[in-house]
Amino acid sequence: MPHLMIVTGSVRSERVGGAVADWVVGVARVDERFTVDAVDLRELALPFMDEPAHPRKRAYTKQHTIAWSERVDRADAFVFVTPEYNYSFAPALKNALDYLMHEWARKPVGIVSYGGLSGGTRGVVALRPVLQALGLVSTGANVEIPYVARQIADGVFSPNDRQSAVLPMLLDEVSALDGALAPLRSAD
Repeated sequence: MPHLMIVTGSVRSERVGGAVADWVVGVARVDERFTVDAVDLRELALPFMDEPAHPRKRAYTKQHTIAWSERVDRADAFVFVTPEYNYSFAPALKNALDYLMHEWARKPVGIVSYGGLSGGTRGVVALRPVLQALGLVSTGANVEIPYVARQIADGVFSPNDRQSAVLPMLLDEVSALDGALAPLRSAD
């Protein structure tokens, strides 16, 4: 069974991303095609990238990097839950991505974005080239959540009909891409 890592990209104290990520994790766990590893970057608490060598060397010296590398390496696929900040994506997510290189390669990734008017899509536009540079393969289906705060009550996210329909499509694509990419990863 493929190992799906769902990453909550915001680390802000007053964030809404945790509620959105809880919804994504819940849907993925019911799906039963994946073993789900939910990663909250706030709890992971990676410092700013502090390794002396470039990640391509995999010569990690810090315990937090070694642990992060092992966890990402175990994953077969990803879903990133990210807000839009100033036409970009969450800096904590960028930092977590930058720590590693080979561990991301040839793995599928879906994106659930949220924000105001654009639903985080401008952040996704900024995120895609980073994912491509790391060798991640993005799904075509993504979940966008505009005016996300309107869909959260008492800390619980309530998806609308479109979001409820698109998330399973995103997971279908992640599963299909994993099937196609797994032989390439095993050849490495």
